[in-house]
This record gives sequence, C-alpha cells and structure tokens, in this order.
Amino acid sequence: MAMVQTDIRVGISDYKLGKAPDKLITVGLGSCIGTIIYDEKTKIGGLSHIMLPDSRAFATKQDVKVAKFADLALPQMVKELKKEIPFPRLKAKIVGGASMFEFNATASATGIGQRNIEAVEQVLKELRIQIVAKHVGGNAGRTMIVDLNDFTTTVRIVNKDIVYI
Repeated sequence: MAMVQTDIRVGISDYKLGKAPDKLITVGLGSCIGTIIYDEKTKIGGLSHIMLPDSRAFATKQDVKVAKFADLALPQMVKELKKEIPFPRLKAKIVGGASMFEFNATASATGIGQRNIEAVEQVLKELRIQIVAKHVGGNAGRTMIVDLNDFTTTVRIVNKDIVYI
C-alpha cells in the first residue's frame, strides 16, 4: 500500500518536522529564512521559517516565540529531529534573506535579510550541520517546497523563475 503524500505547511515564525513521502512548504520568504535540515537515511526533515536573527534583544519580553529567531529555532528543531533519528547525519539548505525594503533607508529595515542569512549560517556551523545548497539574498520573495523523499528543494521566486537546489 502506497503512503499518501501530505503537504505540511510551515507558517512564519514556525517550524515543523516531516517524513517521506511528505513535502514541507513555506511561503512568504522575504527577509525571512527557510532552513531545511534533513537526514537522508531516515528521510526525516524539519523546515523552519525564521523571521529574526537573534532573540537576545528581546530577553526581557515574556512572549519570546522560539521559532521566530535563528538562535533559538534551529537548536530546538535539531533537538526534536535527534529524538526521531537514531544516528542523525544532518545536512541543510537555506532559502530567503532578501532585501525587501530598499526604498526605506532606515537602519532597522536595512540588512535584516543579510543578518538573517549570517545568523542561520552561524547557528548551523555551531550545530555542525553542513549547508549543501542555498538560494539567498536578492530582493524578491520566495516560496520553498522540500520533497522529503529525496531532499529536492524547489524555490519559486516571485515574478521570476522556479529554481531547484
């Protein structure tokens, strides 16, 4: 009996785990970063839609949402993946980090995409997870679709092409 493929949608400031034959999908990646962390042997992966690079500026706030920040979301997602995977050999792909607000020269809007890219790359390095592909930067929004059967990652760029990484 064939397994039914499910599309698992990941919202902004969220992450979800899935297993083949499912697909993990996140839309609206502007300055945000989509990070897929995947284990080829078990075909289990987690997709995170990170909004901000660093939670430390929000340390006094009670309502810090783990999945919103690169420094919290990725270690937490990896911890959950390791519960599902006996001997994980994880690898990652990252998508997003666009400069969406170039018309606005204020410091707060500039470079958030780039800061997100750097934060995700740093956290993955600390977790010793190799980035095997990325589609980052630019100034267009993206949708990211990951097929957990084979780790194929489809990137749909707003008003542009579809790219496979």
